[in-house]
Amino acid sequence: MFKNHISQNNPSLNRKFFGLTPKKEEVYSYTLTNKHGMEVTVINYGATITTLKIPNSEGLKTDVVLGFDKLEDYIESFALPSAPYLGAVVGRFAGRIQNASFELNGKKIQLTQNHKTHQIHGGKNGFSQKIWAVTFEPTEENQSITLEYCSPHLEENFPGELTVKVTYTLTENNELAVQFSAKSSADTLVNLTQHSYFNLNGHQEDINHQNVVIHADTMLETTEELIPTGKFIALKNHDYDFSTPKECPAIIDNTFVLNDNKAATLYSEKSKIKMTVTTNQPAVHVYVGGNCFGQIKGKETADYHPTSGICFEAQNFPDTPNHSHFPNAILKKDELYTHQTIFKFENQLL
Repeated sequence: MFKNHISQNNPSLNRKFFGLTPKKEEVYSYTLTNKHGMEVTVINYGATITTLKIPNSEGLKTDVVLGFDKLEDYIESFALPSAPYLGAVVGRFAGRIQNASFELNGKKIQLTQNHKTHQIHGGKNGFSQKIWAVTFEPTEENQSITLEYCSPHLEENFPGELTVKVTYTLTENNELAVQFSAKSSADTLVNLTQHSYFNLNGHQEDINHQNVVIHADTMLETTEELIPTGKFIALKNHDYDFSTPKECPAIIDNTFVLNDNKAATLYSEKSKIKMTVTTNQPAVHVYVGGNCFGQIKGKETADYHPTSGICFEAQNFPDTPNHSHFPNAILKKDELYTHQTIFKFENQLL
């Protein structure tokens, strides 16, 4: 737990106007703050985490997630050569679905294609680009926010009206807890994740020399287009064996099969910040990126590049419905989907 070395104010509601969409929809930011001075800011466009600030003993705060200063930049980022999904909630289905199709109850479902002939991250206009309703705002007593989105039947060709909720809670143990739930009016496919890019030296830095641990003995084998083949790769003596700390690779876009609820850790010797990721999901997809191709500036005019940050996308396996031996991702009518991932932060300079 952080020691209380910095002057504290009681946590209070922080709601600010963030911008208007082209359709004149209002977007607001909401800031959660705990007694140690840790801050998390969320906007209701894409239920997106825009900032996550970790304090040290002098009261200086490091913003450890990539993001943009303006709503327009979040919107325009989806037109980049490879959309980065900075800080957004991804759905209905995180990751790739081969040929954008799967079979459900004996019927072939043809989804929209937005990744060559495949679908990625929910399609052309997924949850990351939606306006979410804020159903619970943070209070002094409860540094938590709940956002809700109702996805219509056949949106991106997914069956069923799906009501999704995400709750972000900032605890006094310096944990950011992410809790998803979802219910559908018909059998459908669901796989949600939080897509923040982390850099423990600050969002303007390079990720390369930070140490990664991933609690997995196997990862999914994929094709050249990064579609799972259905086979598994043993990680012992593999380049992507992160069972012991190893420097963050410059290129990685792989799904790791978790041994238990411990997913990963990230540590910076420079900032002395450690992040631990735990989840109830069967996998974590690890991706290094954030590139904005020199077309959009990040926060504080940062130039985000291919090694600006690392994502730990806790989720089910990509292309799950097309592999009978993968964990089930079908949500039955009126059943409840749940997913919890926790990002815990420790700072050795405190």
